[in-house]
Amino acid sequence: MTRTFLAATFALLVGVAIAFAQQSTAQAPTGAQDLVWVQIEAQPNLAAINEALRRRSGQLQDVNGFDLGGSGWYVVALGPYTAENADEILRQLRRDGRIPNDSYIAASSEYARQIWPVGANLLASGAAVPATGGAAALALDETAEPVQEPEVAAITPEPVPEPEPAPEAADETPREARTSERLLTADERAQLQIALAWAGHYDGRIDAAFGAGTRNSMASWQRANGREPTGILTTMQRADLLAQYNAVLDGMGMKLVSEPKMGIEMQVPLGVMKFARYEPPFAHFDSIGDIPARVLMISQEGTQDTLFGLYDIMQTLEIVPKDGPRERGNDSFTLTGQNARMISHTEARLENDKIKGFTLIWPTGDEERRTRILGVMQDSFARTDGVLDPAAGANDAQSIDLVSGLAIRKPLFSRSGFYVDGRGTVVTTSEIVGACGRITIEDDRDADITASDAALGVAVLRPKAAMAPIGVAALAGTAPRLQSEVTVAGYSYGGVLGAPSLIFGKVSDVRGLDGQENVARLALSALEGDVGGPVMDASGAVLGMLLPRMQGGRVLPGDVAFAADAAALSRVLIEAGATPVTAASGAALAPAQMAERANGMTVLVSCWE
Repeated sequence: MTRTFLAATFALLVGVAIAFAQQSTAQAPTGAQDLVWVQIEAQPNLAAINEALRRRSGQLQDVNGFDLGGSGWYVVALGPYTAENADEILRQLRRDGRIPNDSYIAASSEYARQIWPVGANLLASGAAVPATGGAAALALDETAEPVQEPEVAAITPEPVPEPEPAPEAADETPREARTSERLLTADERAQLQIALAWAGHYDGRIDAAFGAGTRNSMASWQRANGREPTGILTTMQRADLLAQYNAVLDGMGMKLVSEPKMGIEMQVPLGVMKFARYEPPFAHFDSIGDIPARVLMISQEGTQDTLFGLYDIMQTLEIVPKDGPRERGNDSFTLTGQNARMISHTEARLENDKIKGFTLIWPTGDEERRTRILGVMQDSFARTDGVLDPAAGANDAQSIDLVSGLAIRKPLFSRSGFYVDGRGTVVTTSEIVGACGRITIEDDRDADITASDAALGVAVLRPKAAMAPIGVAALAGTAPRLQSEVTVAGYSYGGVLGAPSLIFGKVSDVRGLDGQENVARLALSALEGDVGGPVMDASGAVLGMLLPRMQGGRVLPGDVAFAADAAALSRVLIEAGATPVTAASGAALAPAQMAERANGMTVLVSCWE
């Protein structure tokens, strides 16, 4: 009995000594015992956070749930830990792939109240869990007086057994799994098939029917994830599968946004963007991080003509690249555009004289996340009362290069050219060769390069679709006379004026500066946009094509220009399979007639990415 009493006394004293040591540590000025947490997941409602907490508590220890307060969001956090222990636990769990990579350490002050486990309130306990993350530490009264250690006889205490770790939550048996499976809705069953297909285990129809194909895919997923391949997913396994499927959305901050001014409600990835401004018919959500993503909500009153006009306007914007499928119906349209930098998806529908929709712009190369976010946006999109006021966000800044705050798609550069036959064949400068991913004439007609002469500086284009030019160039059959007057037609300002300008000058020489044949030197002042335009004599016959200014370090007077002569142009055209027209002699044209001749044959040639 004495031995038992002494052992009990020793155990009590050891406990007191431990408590005193912990109390001293808690009062240390370093703040090492401040509560911190490893936050691993956030959910926008109670139903979602409860499911997440059940799932996480079956996988991890120290799982807690907290209300962020006021925002409607809830979080799953592990802890509490000391700052040093939390950092190590965060690294270890990330390294093992047990928590998302965007998990982070959060302070207690970030949480409003604890909702899990039910009845717990670790925010107010003042205790931190040891580095093992398993058992709770002793709660101490920091105001207690120090306890004097009594003298006792030296004894050997009986060993105290280590506490058993909390058992992992037991999973369901196949029979229990079938029972819980029967409670799934058709949408939930279909979602599991979608997740299995995403994971590479299912290639059948998404029909919400768990037949042999779906059962085999479930067994395949179980084997791949170290589970018994029963072909029946338990509640915990279903949660794990969906967590894997939804991990791509971690950090995106998908949140339901209600915009009464727009009359639209939809989920938006607010983790990477935020509302910026109204510019009718759009509400802009601009990027706030490293991902150059944007969303536009579309809302305006209108008719079918308004819808069709919006469809056409959207295709002129930089945010809708030229390449990609597009479809327009009687009351709706979809537009997808893609280039090396971005993919944009736009959809809009006319209902009750109101056009509503959205655009998602996402960087190229992140297709899995983009398609998942797009699907969430489409599924959550809802029309509500209201439509955007056309005057919302109005300001005095205006620009022909902008539509509702969005830049119009512009070419890399523009030059001039001119028709040389009735099929729409065009002669222009060879500057476009190798520089353009796409070439257009007359703004929107795609064309291919059919021939070029780099030495002469000439390229020949042929439109992809049939054309009927208003006018065709007639090439002069004789060389021009020195000092004779010439007129050059060209898009001096890259098409801003909508029609070619006329420049007047004279022929200074029928050879180049170094005596080159097939090149004439002109005395006139031209701009870059004029290059490729026709050089005409007084009768409107084309003497040649305006060439770019000479490079190579030479600085020539501003009124010196050069042209490839008509004979050289004719040779290049014949080699390209075209049949050039030869001009007949004629009388001099009046200025108005010359302008009409130039407008009919001169075209804007644009070079695009």
